[in-house]
Amino acid sequence: MELLKPEVIITHESDLDGLLSGVLLQRLARKLYNTDVPLEAYHYNQWKQRELREKAGWVADFTFETRLDKPEWMVVDHHVTDAAPKYARLVHDVNKSAALLCYELCKEHNLNSPALDRLVHLNNVADLFLEDDPDFTVAGDYASLVKTYQFWNLHALIGGDIEKLLDHPLLEVMAAKRRVEDPLGFEWSKKNVTEISPTVGYVDTVVGNNNLVVHQLLERQATKYPVLVTLFRRGNLVFASFRSRDGEALKVAEKFQGGGHANAAGAILPKSIRYIPDAVEYLKQVLNPKRDTPLNSLESLFAGIEAEQKK
Repeated sequence: MELLKPEVIITHESDLDGLLSGVLLQRLARKLYNTDVPLEAYHYNQWKQRELREKAGWVADFTFETRLDKPEWMVVDHHVTDAAPKYARLVHDVNKSAALLCYELCKEHNLNSPALDRLVHLNNVADLFLEDDPDFTVAGDYASLVKTYQFWNLHALIGGDIEKLLDHPLLEVMAAKRRVEDPLGFEWSKKNVTEISPTVGYVDTVVGNNNLVVHQLLERQATKYPVLVTLFRRGNLVFASFRSRDGEALKVAEKFQGGGHANAAGAILPKSIRYIPDAVEYLKQVLNPKRDTPLNSLESLFAGIEAEQKK
């Protein structure tokens, strides 16, 4: 199927896979159409609210859904989906990262290099959490770059030249943090897990790579909860990150309008939830609904509190 010129390229803002996917698709569009197509990046909740105003577009690292099934749209993704395309072009493989799928499209048009080979491989290992790969540890350091410095800051730092991430000096910071902080963070967090529901535990974190700390808690069965959630603030928003080993994380994230992988998913909590303690209570209310309390009542309550504060 011929690739049609996109008006916009949209990708996931939260991780290295989204950053790499977006940059690669921009290069592909530049090669095919000799033009710079705008790049937009969103978190899951924001993406679900984004109207598809354009006639043509390319989307990477977001689950294919029926609203994307449009004749001049292409979706490159690796998340499980129940939707089947009738009109859009879907490039899909659950066993490959979104960036690897984008890179395979680029290679069809000779947009490949040894540097990109290496970077795409490292991203693939980190995004799919391929623990048995010999590059697993260093791949995690690369993934931590976006988590630590955020999508657009990192994009600006490298000027869109994604190859500059290879052996970047900031990786020394990630490696040092991993060696020093992760063991300390694991021991502390193991003692600070709070029950959200009978199957979900909130992991408080102080230092270390949250994803690796939670992964170790699940792998070592250091907690009784099959799903673990961490919370963090960015700006005025609170983000929830869910992890599991039995495919339950995504199901929980979807209760908060989030998305992701079966064992690694995330969501942005309502804007009225501004602080971590409030977020913990909100999670408890949603995941432990009372018969006489509508699921949206707590959100309405916080919205009311927010309105009162503005008076």
